[in-house]
Amino acid sequence: MRLFGGDFAHQASVTRVVGKQGRGRAGIEASLDVEYLMSAGANISTWVYSSPGRHEAQEPFLQWLLLLSNESTLPHVHTVSYGDDEDSLSSAYIQRVNTEFMKAAARGLTMLFASGDTGAGCWSVSGRHKFRPSFPASSPYVTTVGGTSFKNPFKVTNEIVDYISGGGFSNVFPQPSYQEEAVAQFLKSSSHLPPSSYFNASGRAYPDVAALSDGYWVVSNSVPIPWVSGTSASTPVFGGILSLINEHRILNGRPPLGFLNPRLYQQHGAGLFDVTHGCHESCLNEEVEGQGFCSGSGWDPVTGWGTPNFPALLKTLLNP
Repeated sequence: MRLFGGDFAHQASVTRVVGKQGRGRAGIEASLDVEYLMSAGANISTWVYSSPGRHEAQEPFLQWLLLLSNESTLPHVHTVSYGDDEDSLSSAYIQRVNTEFMKAAARGLTMLFASGDTGAGCWSVSGRHKFRPSFPASSPYVTTVGGTSFKNPFKVTNEIVDYISGGGFSNVFPQPSYQEEAVAQFLKSSSHLPPSSYFNASGRAYPDVAALSDGYWVVSNSVPIPWVSGTSASTPVFGGILSLINEHRILNGRPPLGFLNPRLYQQHGAGLFDVTHGCHESCLNEEVEGQGFCSGSGWDPVTGWGTPNFPALLKTLLNP
């Protein structure tokens, strides 16, 4: 962190590590998450949770959430860059984890999850291709972050869809009421909808928002690594921005933001830049030819409501 943040006012170490910390070298995923969460949310107290899980085939979401449930004092914003395919998990496990997300929302925690880096995804069911949603990105109780890139990767130009940005419709969770209007408008207005057999139009749709996910530099084990990309980058950036907004709210005598989704949809993405160009990837077959959903005006299942414009988003979210 000292090397990464050496040129600006910055906390060089996390406040607390919760859970077992391995003795091996730092992984690029964890380095990316911590460096950009602490950069976008400069000088905000930061905790790192570490949970090994029971086996490598499944992310340890339940163990982590149970750890949170047993603590009385917690960070206001949690950002997670990991996920599993919905179909790879048992229904009982998904519902149990989702119950913990519901509890976290009721406690006033903001839970951010990466939308994934495989676009709409793809798998075959009884010989038919379908899009493959991700969990916990598909949980109705988390805020899911997609990704964008610059039209010219060597300049700060207009934002377009990052073709790997995860997004789509859950096959497990029904569509929550807070997003019904936005999703209906997208389905009605989009001129590039995939065949209806590829997705569950009545399911929880994601992502909710997005941020730049392309062309990051990361320092891992004291080695600078260029051109790191993915929603693993956009998610901690959005988390850092929300942490700064929480700081302003608390200084003004207001509570933290808490569960953000109902407010995002009620305000129709106010304070966010609407990304309207580009599509993400999907199944490589003749029917869809590798194209999933495409972005458009308003909410879409590629970049959600769009990317943060900090002054505008602060103004929008500072009010009660």
